[in-house]
Amino acid sequence: MHQPNCLLTTWVQENNELVNKWRERQQEGGGLSRDQNRTTCSSEFHKLLRKIQGVPPLADHTRLELSVVYNTCLLSTAQSQFREAELLLTHTLQRALQMTGDDPVTSDLPAFWRTVLKSVRNKALNSCVLRLLCVQWVIWLATCQIKTIHDFKEELSSLVQTLCTGDGDEKRSEGEKEKCTDVPRLVTDPRRLVELLQICTFIAQGAESLSEGQSSEALSGLQKASSLSAPRTLVARVHFLSGSCLAHMSCPQMALQCYMKALETDSCCVCALYQSMLIYRQLGNRQAEIQAMRLLHSTLMLPSATVPALASTQLLSPSLLLCSQSLSSLLSVPSALSVLHNLALTCVLHERVSEGVEYYLDLLAALHSEDQHGVSAEGPPLPRLPELYLEGGAALLMARRSTDCMALCNEVINTTMDLLPERLVMEDPEETSKAETRGVSAAGEDKMAMLLWSGAAYLLQGHCHTHLKDWKQAVTHYTRCINLLVKVRFKKKGLQPQIPSADMVDKQGTDLCILQRLKGLSLAGRGISFTQTDRLREALRDLLLSLQAFPECVGAGLWCGEVLWRLGRRQEAAACWEKTWSFATQSSVEGLPLYLWEPQTGPLLDSTELRCRIQTLGST
Repeated sequence: MHQPNCLLTTWVQENNELVNKWRERQQEGGGLSRDQNRTTCSSEFHKLLRKIQGVPPLADHTRLELSVVYNTCLLSTAQSQFREAELLLTHTLQRALQMTGDDPVTSDLPAFWRTVLKSVRNKALNSCVLRLLCVQWVIWLATCQIKTIHDFKEELSSLVQTLCTGDGDEKRSEGEKEKCTDVPRLVTDPRRLVELLQICTFIAQGAESLSEGQSSEALSGLQKASSLSAPRTLVARVHFLSGSCLAHMSCPQMALQCYMKALETDSCCVCALYQSMLIYRQLGNRQAEIQAMRLLHSTLMLPSATVPALASTQLLSPSLLLCSQSLSSLLSVPSALSVLHNLALTCVLHERVSEGVEYYLDLLAALHSEDQHGVSAEGPPLPRLPELYLEGGAALLMARRSTDCMALCNEVINTTMDLLPERLVMEDPEETSKAETRGVSAAGEDKMAMLLWSGAAYLLQGHCHTHLKDWKQAVTHYTRCINLLVKVRFKKKGLQPQIPSADMVDKQGTDLCILQRLKGLSLAGRGISFTQTDRLREALRDLLLSLQAFPECVGAGLWCGEVLWRLGRRQEAAACWEKTWSFATQSSVEGLPLYLWEPQTGPLLDSTELRCRIQTLGST
């Protein structure tokens, strides 16, 4: 009898020394990483456990064994070794139940646990078994078994009540237990663990319900979670998910209040900032949208935005317990570079051009910095670099910084110059077989992209020269754009390749749409430049061709009327103006990049004066 007691005392001391060693390593580092520390300590606990399980399960030893298994399994789950931890749990519980005369045999884990809990109720082992149930809860949560947790909610609720209210040994504080050398110490206080599990479960269940469209049900559970004691990052996440529920329930103002609570709780809750921005956009509050976007970008640039949710002294992090796809989707935000691009574009779109220009320049500088360090941007893909240069160039042109715009366009031209095709045939994608498409689409798309980027760069440079009233250079650059675009032919099956026309464009944003728009704008720009040097016949030719390529081109329509008026064809001029005004209100640039917009610089016509001419014409 003496020998087992000696062994028991030795093993308790060894367990307590391992726990102390674990805590010291966590606090001091000791030259080991967190993963190395866990691996080392886990291996040492496994060795101790093999000693304990090497003897028959005696009543005095079982309490120690279950405590060591608790420590071992938690370290295993912290390393994502869930299967190994679960097997160890079931094996240990079966050993413990041999003493009670119960030996449940079932492949259904929840049913096994119900039998175990029933067997040890009101017995000395009850508190030890409840601790192991905490570990099982960790495994279910970390492996996204939300339905199992829901089906087991009564037992888990009872577990929470027992551990948090204190029962038997649980009534003693952790400090009191530490002073008792005969009590096995634990790597994590079960009461703190169950508090973490509670709020993480509410969050995981809320995210699951929300992704299934059950917003009201999700909100009900999250409201219960908001009053729990938990790390502020998790409380902020509860407020955020509550806001997401309210947003889905068409209560944007209430959603904003929840997002504000999330940010007040944790200023680095970037998902709350991002969703606030989207709601401001939905409500049409542009100033608030831009302000939220600025703050989001600044926050994403902070090192603290990537700091783990809990301090390094914690064994289990919320990221281990909250890894469901539905939650990850709800918490996702664009990369800092993507937000900066969105911010630049939004400012330009809403008449804050000078701000937008600075953001575009910051974005291009950041991209070059990223390239130099070999770091790629995460999140949704940005437009390709030449497109960003062209967008930035268009913004600079709007800000009347023509020289800077031309410099950016030269970057695009110099990059693509040697890659431009001599001739390019576009095939109707609906009539091309899948096999053919796979073989030629990538190369064809790249060549087409190069050609369109170069054409757009020459177009913007032409606009810059019209702004500077250098009509000769404007004509030169518009002509370079046109000469590139006429290299493209469009081929329908069974027919010869032909020059694309406006009626072939099926939808906005396609290569063919961009091609026709570029062609129309460059012809219009060259025609307008010709009018400034009184080359009216050439101007009329280009303006009419522009309207064939791009019938909604307002500049071409108005200047075509102007040229006709100067040539004495005044009735035709009036008809041309009236037609242009009729479609000018319908023309949309939604979804088109900035560099495909009609220029806001250069020579403009006053529609009021043109209407007066028409009235005068009608009265004569």
